[in-house]
Amino acid sequence: MDESQERAPERTAEELQPLAVSTARVVLWGELGWVAALVVILAVPALHEGERDWWPWVPVAGILLGLLGYSYVRRGRGNAAGAK
Repeated sequence: MDESQERAPERTAEELQPLAVSTARVVLWGELGWVAALVVILAVPALHEGERDWWPWVPVAGILLGLLGYSYVRRGRGNAAGAK
């Protein structure tokens, strides 16, 4: 291979635009994931009995922190002001 084939093509700023994604929607999908994890953990007894009795608290903490994050993003304060 010669040197021109080894280098990646240079990209301009126009090609590297950020995706237009709603931050609040991303947080809500994360919340849905934590709720699904909690349902699965509670539905399968082996996942919340014995040494794993603390497992249900992990998605509960995720849900609570996600709600805190969602309220932060929805209020648009601090760094969240630019999030849409």
